[in-house]
Amino acid sequence: MSEDPKNPVREAILTLTAAKGAGRTIAPEDAAKAISPEHFVRVLKDVRGEAVRLHKAGLITIYRKGKPVEDPETFKGVYRLGLPV
Repeated sequence: MSEDPKNPVREAILTLTAAKGAGRTIAPEDAAKAISPEHFVRVLKDVRGEAVRLHKAGLITIYRKGKPVEDPETFKGVYRLGLPV
């Protein structure tokens, strides 16, 4: 199911991170707002879940404090999303 190209969360993350380019990141809120500007807070959990799947697939990297997370399943706190280095 996560491989569905019509998954709006997946598409938003991939589109926004690609637009930023290498070495730049986006906030998860950016992806959530691209999907639902008025109710983006409700989408944040879906963004995190999809980000973990994309990180594991090597399509994006989840960053904490400017460094890639070691375990995408267990990281906590504020994070950003970007292209792999």
